[in-house]
Amino acid sequence: LYEKNDIYFITIFFLDIRTTDIQKEIETGTVLLIGESLTDGFKHIYFPKANFIIKKGGIPNYKSLLGVKVVVTKVTKNKNGSTEITLKRENDQKFFNSISVVKANYEKAIKEKEILFVK
Repeated sequence: LYEKNDIYFITIFFLDIRTTDIQKEIETGTVLLIGESLTDGFKHIYFPKANFIIKKGGIPNYKSLLGVKVVVTKVTKNKNGSTEITLKRENDQKFFNSISVVKANYEKAIKEKEILFVK
């Protein structure tokens, strides 16, 4: 029914759709959601360590960040090809009541679903 070349073409087509979504361009002003981290902290959103948050008078409750809307305030392309973004809360509150902005590795955070696009 199908020749090997036909199946190979279909496989490449689906692979292209999948990688295009991850590599979607990001701009200043884009609204994102903070997703669920697989650990107690986040690996690709660079929140300070718990002891630093406590020293600044905050409460390091990472679960409270789930579903929080954030705005991209700065986009920087690094020499290694990765994209670093700076995030602030959409409602202008501070993260953990002590941190105004945080940075994140855009590609890795999207891939691990630490940040999600708002639908």
